[in-house]
Amino acid sequence: MSSMSLKRRELLAGCGVLLLMPTGALAQATTTARQLNLRNEHTGETFNGPYRDADGPLPDAMADLAKLLRDHHANKVGPVDIGTLDLLADLMEAAGQSRATLLSAFRTPETNAKLARAGLGVAEHSQHLLGKALDVTFPSRLPDAHRKALEMKRGGVGWYPRSFFLHIDTGPVRSWELFGRDLSHLFAPGVRGRLRTVADRMRLHRAIARKRLTGAP
Repeated sequence: MSSMSLKRRELLAGCGVLLLMPTGALAQATTTARQLNLRNEHTGETFNGPYRDADGPLPDAMADLAKLLRDHHANKVGPVDIGTLDLLADLMEAAGQSRATLLSAFRTPETNAKLARAGLGVAEHSQHLLGKALDVTFPSRLPDAHRKALEMKRGGVGWYPRSFFLHIDTGPVRSWELFGRDLSHLFAPGVRGRLRTVADRMRLHRAIARKRLTGAP
């Protein structure tokens, strides 16, 4: 591990960011910067820029991403898993997507329990609790992104085609699908069946945000 990498990890610790780093990930970092373009549907906050380079995660970027990925219900920042960010970046590249809309990331135990009591099908030991899961949607080609995520075999993949989002995590390799019958309450008033336009999808995501629901394990 380089002295630069050690200094960056010290900076991250000083900023109060708990960074989850897979074994050997720093040594395997790419020689060019990795970038993400994200928008949090619930808060409207955005991140657009590099988050790591050949020496590892960028402290300022990690601090910004920790805020973006926080549990907005409890307004609490959680750990940032660099492997999950890399998975998202690789998936976006594979699916030809330049930006992603974030629906859910880190989740506190209190929020997870609240969603479970509401009957939203969340897992008791959700990867969201560890900061290792993301619920995202893209402007286009979401079914393609689902197939690419399955092919990667790098963790869990949840597919919600009628609600137009994808769950990815870096936990055990597994997959599931939920086609929307149990998620009918997530749809905006008057909407029935499969939504076909980006505008429709964005209206749906705003409705989800207003109701403060997430729906993924």
